[in-house]
Amino acid sequence: MSTVKTALVTGSTDGLGRAVARTLAQRGYRVWLHGRDRSRGEALAQELVAQGGHARFVRADFASLAEVRALAASALVELPRLDVLINNAGIGPATVNVRDRELSADGYELRFAVNYLAGYLLTRLLLPLLERSAPARIVNVTSLAQYPLDFDNLMLERAYSGARAYAQSKLAQILLTFDLAQELRQRGVTVTCVHPATYMDTTMVHAMGVTPASTVEEGTAAVVRLACAPELAATSGEYFNGLEPARAHAQAYDATARKRLAETSARLAPSAADATA
Repeated sequence: MSTVKTALVTGSTDGLGRAVARTLAQRGYRVWLHGRDRSRGEALAQELVAQGGHARFVRADFASLAEVRALAASALVELPRLDVLINNAGIGPATVNVRDRELSADGYELRFAVNYLAGYLLTRLLLPLLERSAPARIVNVTSLAQYPLDFDNLMLERAYSGARAYAQSKLAQILLTFDLAQELRQRGVTVTCVHPATYMDTTMVHAMGVTPASTVEEGTAAVVRLACAPELAATSGEYFNGLEPARAHAQAYDATARKRLAETSARLAPSAADATA
């Protein structure tokens, strides 16, 4: 008897995450949906179940590391296995005013906290479950927008802009991808990252005032391929632009920068895994 595979898709109540979650449910995955909006999340779960799928919604605000920890704790208790973790949740370069620097509940620059630190912490907390479920995959949804991290100004207290905050958070995801892939190379868990498509027709892109240049379906195909394609089962430590392997910003290949980010992340968002690493 085949085992039903389980996927956790963060940021799955809207846009790309919603489409990815729907596709995985249609492929027979038991899908854990995540988002901040309970009504939208529960409505999507009900929709997927009505279509014959398996889905559950869990609410967490990724601007709070305490809520990230609560989400991970629920998953560790309730999920017998986790085959795919898709770190998709994020906020764009601007909300109301691109010049306004915002902070998370923990006092960190908001885009770095939501787009990077939350996924970092969730991943580290769920590693034991992913390893028990091996072969398993982690897919980090990143972007072509990549700005080098200045470790002396990581929270952008100087020279702030929403675009820079967004782009550095996305490059941080890529550094994490490369580091985790190396750490997990003998443990049955692959780690990849992807720029799914450029300016998809999503709420985030519309909020930026940008005309969409690609469809959500294009982005979904790129993410789902990394999560499911048999031919990519052994692919790890790679950055993709859509369906093709690509070259990320040079800082992603700097071992010193990756080490410094890992140490900073463990200090800002500690987990038991960090303590024993």
